[in-house]
Amino acid sequence: MGIGLLILGICFCCIRRCFRKRRSKDVKGKGGKGVDMKSVQLLGSAYKEKVQPDMEELTENAEDIAEEGESKQSEQKLGRLQFKLEYDFNSNNLTVTVIQCEELPALDMGGTSDPYVKVYLLPDKKKKFETKVHRKTLNPVFNETFTFKVPYADAMGKTLVFAIYDFDRFSKHDQIGEVKLPLCTIDLAQTIEEWRDLVSVEGDGGQAKNLKKMDVGGLSDPYVKIALMQNGKRLKKKKTSIKKCTLNPYYNESFTFEVPFEQIQQKVQLVVTVVDYDRIGTSEPIGKCVLGCTASGTELRHWSDMLASPRRPIAQWHTLKDPEDGDKKD
Repeated sequence: MGIGLLILGICFCCIRRCFRKRRSKDVKGKGGKGVDMKSVQLLGSAYKEKVQPDMEELTENAEDIAEEGESKQSEQKLGRLQFKLEYDFNSNNLTVTVIQCEELPALDMGGTSDPYVKVYLLPDKKKKFETKVHRKTLNPVFNETFTFKVPYADAMGKTLVFAIYDFDRFSKHDQIGEVKLPLCTIDLAQTIEEWRDLVSVEGDGGQAKNLKKMDVGGLSDPYVKIALMQNGKRLKKKKTSIKKCTLNPYYNESFTFEVPFEQIQQKVQLVVTVVDYDRIGTSEPIGKCVLGCTASGTELRHWSDMLASPRRPIAQWHTLKDPEDGDKKD
């Protein structure tokens, strides 16, 4: 009897001890002090992939932000112009009043500008007016009036231009911006007074006028070749479109050549050749001009102005010279 009770007690203790061990394992498996590190690492890796962007994506986003910033900088405000127009149908007089400008960019080292306004009509530019120069201001008030005598029928084919410049006593005046107003787009029967934002003149790709008559009909079909030369060797060549039957072509086309600055100072030239297109025979050069540090006269001055004003368009008329024999090949 005593032996039986002893055996029963031993069995009870064993069962109780096993039960405690099983309960302890269950607690550890449910996240007590014993944590399965491998499971945590797998979970952490998956979570990291979900919440942390790929480094390549971050780089692309940073580049997009930088490009957006550069784009905003390139869209720099040039200020605006207030003007008034009145047309007298009896006298055929177009009266233009330049009232004021505001928020002009500072082009001088002192943080100001010396602005003035040129007023003229396109396409002839026969008559130009200029306001007085206002010193050291970004908000000049002009209140100056000019009169163009132009019949109404002719006015519909003309464009009024306000060109705003920064006066420079010792060098070429810098153009700040312009306002172009085709007269056919406004009602000249009404007095017009409004503000217009200034726009950059960078899009002006140039024009030619009074070209030599090359065709039987007394006209030409001109286009322009621009060759980048180095030590007499042509590196690159670009062409404009062809303008049919005209001696005064207007192109408005721009081209870009990538040239290291150390080469552009002394080693390269731009040869600009105006050519009369011939569909059947050989296209014949009308004339050319050569720009570069080895040039002279207006060509050299234009090149020097360009070097002195990086990232700023410099416009200049040039007289075409007789083309050399080697230029007769297209």
